[in-house]
Amino acid sequence: MTVVRIPDEDRTLTEFVAISRYLGEIGIEYERWEAAMQLSASASAEEVLAAYAPEIERLKAQGGYASADVIDVKPQTPGLEAMLAKFNQEHWHDEDEVRFIVRGRGLFHVHPRQSPVVAIEVEAGDLIRVPRGTWHWFDLCADREIQAIRLFQNTSGWTPQYTHSAVDRNYQPVCFGPSYFPPGHAEVA
Repeated sequence: MTVVRIPDEDRTLTEFVAISRYLGEIGIEYERWEAAMQLSASASAEEVLAAYAPEIERLKAQGGYASADVIDVKPQTPGLEAMLAKFNQEHWHDEDEVRFIVRGRGLFHVHPRQSPVVAIEVEAGDLIRVPRGTWHWFDLCADREIQAIRLFQNTSGWTPQYTHSAVDRNYQPVCFGPSYFPPGHAEVA
């Protein structure tokens, strides 16, 4: 289940409409896509892209994206720690960060300049678009596994530009568990 938390406001959102509305208000696009039932857990990148071809083409037309690929990360992925270290510090990109989660879970923290930090736990079926210039960071959940379709306007523009704010150090870097928030935090649908 997708969960959005606003730690500084002690709020949790779990319903699609509330999540979509809140994220839209801070400039983050969020959609749910039907899972491609014919895909196995061992599906190749080509099979994943083919299964979601109509959705990918729609996004390319809407956002001016030139290419799409699939990233498949598992605990045994070579260089995993170095890869995660590039993206779990607050940064921004010169182009949108678009991800459709095929399998697994991850955690985006988004830091709008005029709003509190938002933690977005994404799972299979979630599409998120973090617009260029938006401060954010990403980490995997405890199982350290995710497969996602990525769309690019220009892959050279996707280099992280670090803010060096250290804000990311104030938020738990793993997906939500009972210790993420103090007891009694507000659950909002």
